[in-house]
Amino acid sequence: MNALLDLVAVAAVVGATVLIGAYGLRISRTTSDFFVASRTVRPVWNASAISGEYLSAGTFLGLSGLVLLSGAEGFWFPIGYAAGYLLVLLFVAAPLRRSGAYTIPDFIEARLESRAARRVTSAACLLIGWLYIVPQLHGAGITLEVVADVPPWVGAVLVAVLVAAAAAAGGMRAITYVQAFQYWLKLTALLVPAVLIVFAVGGGARDIDPLVVFPAEAGPSGLDAYAAGSLLLALLLGTMGLPHVLVRFYTSPTGGSARRTTVLVIVMVSAFYAVSSVIGLLARVVAPDLAQPGIADTVALVLPARVFPGLAGELLTALVVAGAFAAFLATSAGLTVSLAGVISQDVFSGSVRSFRLSAVLVALVPLAIALLTQPAGLVASVGVVFVFAASALSPVLLLSIWWSRLTARGAVAGMMTGAVACGLAFVVHAAVGGVGVAAPLLAQPAAWTIPLATVVTVVVSLTDRAGAPVRAAAYLARLHTPGRG
Repeated sequence: MNALLDLVAVAAVVGATVLIGAYGLRISRTTSDFFVASRTVRPVWNASAISGEYLSAGTFLGLSGLVLLSGAEGFWFPIGYAAGYLLVLLFVAAPLRRSGAYTIPDFIEARLESRAARRVTSAACLLIGWLYIVPQLHGAGITLEVVADVPPWVGAVLVAVLVAAAAAAGGMRAITYVQAFQYWLKLTALLVPAVLIVFAVGGGARDIDPLVVFPAEAGPSGLDAYAAGSLLLALLLGTMGLPHVLVRFYTSPTGGSARRTTVLVIVMVSAFYAVSSVIGLLARVVAPDLAQPGIADTVALVLPARVFPGLAGELLTALVVAGAFAAFLATSAGLTVSLAGVISQDVFSGSVRSFRLSAVLVALVPLAIALLTQPAGLVASVGVVFVFAASALSPVLLLSIWWSRLTARGAVAGMMTGAVACGLAFVVHAAVGGVGVAAPLLAQPAAWTIPLATVVTVVVSLTDRAGAPVRAAAYLARLHTPGRG
């Protein structure tokens, strides 16, 4: 019975996604509709859509599992994720909207007047996006395997096919409606079980030991200062290096609207992180036996039935399953749309037809990777993407918005330095588990890869005889003039 309910929940989410996407398809007519929803998405809708795509498998399943495993230490992730939008609000949202670009490579080319810089930016965006989609497909596989005992590849293929079809059919406008709906579904799917479990635990005879829920060694005093600082830096700056997040600000009507959207996003994602963290804390009391690597990520799926045996628990589990699939679909769809825009503009003609072809191609690459690899911890997998984005893309993006002397050669050098340094750190750490005192630097490299990329960008720009583009000052004036788009 429970497997049937779970599959019905998945079918309901799939059906709702198809219907809402079909509605978006009906009103998607122009190229601008497909790439940036004709820049007409209002703050509440846009914030819901951004929150829907930002709250991925790593948040929906992985965060509660991380809190179960690590206690208060796990809170560093939601703090960093939510606070990252403060930097987006202060430094990125409005200028990007005023740029008038369709994609991040569009913006970099217009700012630096360089096709080479555009190509490197496109490669970085594609790599970041593909690395981010893979955990979503792994999460879908884990979910269906747990609730319906089907092979993990089934969930991965199902999500890949759905997001490719939705993105190809209706582009950004259709995906906006889908993601907005899925945010509220995800919040409801965790909030209802969390509230009911809190009442059930609070009304019972079980004593809650604070030392179990908040062990001292897992709090700030028990953390390595370098690891915590490096992780927070990656999460803060990584948000502004995620192409699927940044592209949504191009859909706002004005720069001011983009700022208001960001404020709403901070509220929405913070509310969701609080609920997801509560699930993990409750599990430390109710189901401590699940605190095992590889199993902890399933806690949100398993916990309702532990507390409410019978039909009530099965219905709550089905609701969580629906929310989990909404998480996989929303994030994967947002990434697919943003990457399809990059490929369509850079490889093909930039038409609606090329966008649709690009959406299919974008979904195939991470699907192949997901089918050939084993899932790691979902939060850890997403964390790697944040480190890479913060190292390879964020420094150049910030400098391109706020520093007039940035040159194309400096930008290319900075992006390549950040990407290579970050990639080497993770590869060496995975191969040998660290090298003596350098082990923490390889496990959490953001604290040195981000400054390194920034310094290289600045030094190469200052020593570049070609100098900054002649129209750089005028372009920056456009980015920072309120009321201009």
